[in-house]
Amino acid sequence: MAFKNIYIIILTVFSFITYGQKSELKQKQYIFFLHNKFLEGHSGDEAHPKYGIVEYEKMLHELKDSSNIVLFEKRKPNTDPAVYALKIKKQIDQLIKKGIKAENIAVVGTSQGGYIAQYISYYAKNPELKFVFIGASFKDDSLEKDENFRLYGKILSITEKSDDGHVPLSKEERFIRSDIKSFKEIELNTGLNHGFLFKALDAWIIPTKEWIYGK
Repeated sequence: MAFKNIYIIILTVFSFITYGQKSELKQKQYIFFLHNKFLEGHSGDEAHPKYGIVEYEKMLHELKDSSNIVLFEKRKPNTDPAVYALKIKKQIDQLIKKGIKAENIAVVGTSQGGYIAQYISYYAKNPELKFVFIGASFKDDSLEKDENFRLYGKILSITEKSDDGHVPLSKEERFIRSDIKSFKEIELNTGLNHGFLFKALDAWIIPTKEWIYGK
């Protein structure tokens, strides 16, 4: 699977919706998938010295099915999470404007992608959007510095027991001061440390898809 630009994909979707060529597109689930920090500065075939290659294409393949459209982009090195989140939030706004229900839109992020997803949650402030944060909750992380930061939407948080420094999202101040009505937390025990999110593991992909489809 070649890496395609997220904006090209969305524009194609918009053209279908605008001209009514495929009305079923409005019934599909739209999944924004945001990869980890390592992929920002490395190619898809470069291996992390500790965790190996990011199974990015396999992740996309496992997330994709006939009921959804997966939107993705390989980010540039040192992408600013807050700025990038605003770009994705605007894409979500455009989907909603075109008739896609917020409940049919999900943002899934691993590690740095999970940080970006939390910014999107904060910016969008939409209780119907779905989010999955994977390996994106750590002691004294940068998101805790803003006392006004809150989370919105239907949230699934997945962490790994062996991941150094991880904490449950439910223990973070940003979550505690939020008013989340739909929330689930899963702690895995793969023994892979932070490398668990470098792999396309059923352990996190299956619950992610179940959350997206409301199972």
